[in-house]
Amino acid sequence: MEQTSVANPGTGAAGSAAGAGRAEADERAAVADARAEAAGSAAGAGRAEADERAGTADAARVPAAPRRIGVFCVGNKLMLDDGLGTAVYEELTERYEAPDNVELFDVGCLSMDMLPYVRDFDVLVTVDAVDGTDAEPGTVFRFEPDAMARHSGATASLHDLKLVDLFDAALLLGYEAEGLCLGMQVENPSPAVVTVGLTPKVAAALPLLVETVAGELARLGSPLVPRAGA
Repeated sequence: MEQTSVANPGTGAAGSAAGAGRAEADERAAVADARAEAAGSAAGAGRAEADERAGTADAARVPAAPRRIGVFCVGNKLMLDDGLGTAVYEELTERYEAPDNVELFDVGCLSMDMLPYVRDFDVLVTVDAVDGTDAEPGTVFRFEPDAMARHSGATASLHDLKLVDLFDAALLLGYEAEGLCLGMQVENPSPAVVTVGLTPKVAAALPLLVETVAGELARLGSPLVPRAGA
């Protein structure tokens, strides 16, 4: 006798429902995994951003290296007021200690041999006697290198080579620095005979010029330190 198999409709429906349930559960698990992965990526990005901000803040807290400053005291102490620069140098070194980034020089006269200083320093300050200003002897001046005229006249240095000339030559070699000139109107820079010392009005104003130099260094962020007992 021929036998015929007939499928149970209830069993087939239950299997389909179970399969659909498993698929939905798998989909939900995949969505949960994706959300967890996204949350982890966001947290990682947040930590990286926080680390970057912390690094930037640390870098901002690191102080910049101080600028190197050279102070050139120009003059010849054997020629009365022409020795003003040397007198300022002696007062500065006797009364103050300079920070490590500041160097004081008694240079006599500026020369082209000093070109490497334009390369090595960020700021150069000259201290010199000036003449032809029509001001009273002892008057202190502060001016930019270009104002130290390339010819005789007001605020002209008594020396042939001026800071601006040194800068002009240095620029041809690719050297560059910031410059500042401090000077004082003098009374007698060329005595008939060799004479050590300063005329009375210039000598009386010497402390003012010394304090002007110290004040400019403080303004540049590198104050001099008074010596004990000075």
